[in-house]
Amino acid sequence: MLEVNGLSVEVEGKLILDNIHFSIKKGEAAVLFGPNGSGKSTLIKTIMGFAGYEVTKGDIIFKGKKINDFSTEQRVKLGLGIMYQHPPAIRGVKLSQIARVLSKNEKDIRLMSERLALTGHLDRDINLGFSGGEMKRSELFQVILQNPDFLLLDEPESGVDLENIGIMGKVLSDYLRDAAKSALMITHTGYILEYVKAKNSCVMIEGKLWCVGNPKEMFESIRKYGYDKCKECVCPRVK
Repeated sequence: MLEVNGLSVEVEGKLILDNIHFSIKKGEAAVLFGPNGSGKSTLIKTIMGFAGYEVTKGDIIFKGKKINDFSTEQRVKLGLGIMYQHPPAIRGVKLSQIARVLSKNEKDIRLMSERLALTGHLDRDINLGFSGGEMKRSELFQVILQNPDFLLLDEPESGVDLENIGIMGKVLSDYLRDAAKSALMITHTGYILEYVKAKNSCVMIEGKLWCVGNPKEMFESIRKYGYDKCKECVCPRVK
């Protein structure tokens, strides 16, 4: 579903991603690990076509189409969806209003708001005054209603307690059970791996991809040895 071939990206003239290659098939979820500042969020924002991320080399291919020159809106319409690491607050727009833009099905809106414990938040401005957990649940609520074929998840459990991770994890798990849906997830804590079944994972260090392996085994190796050892590929590799 998604191919990234030889991708190099600059931000404000500085090389952030260097010759990135990977692919994710339809129905698969993959995990991206890496230290802060390694380029993980840059990769996701580049795939979404955000301004300020200049592709200097390589291609992004989604559903067989080269999307390098597509606008963010075109990529969303094609089936990409993103969950931000730090969702913005939007004053003057109610969560229920954006929900009805994203989905015309009132039943789906009601059921998803109940599953994500957001029923009481529908008449509030988007993310304004929300706690960390409420903001992340609100973000997931919006992206699920969008019904993308490919989810880009930038640290969905960041700053969220275990109860909220459980709520979101179950919703994500059910969503990705659909054989037509795929995802790329960034995680530091690994908690989301208890809910989302990912096939592969890789490590990004200094803008380059290194080891590839089983997500849970790789996470345990990172906890034990740290990221520097990933360059030596301590983790069991995918055959």
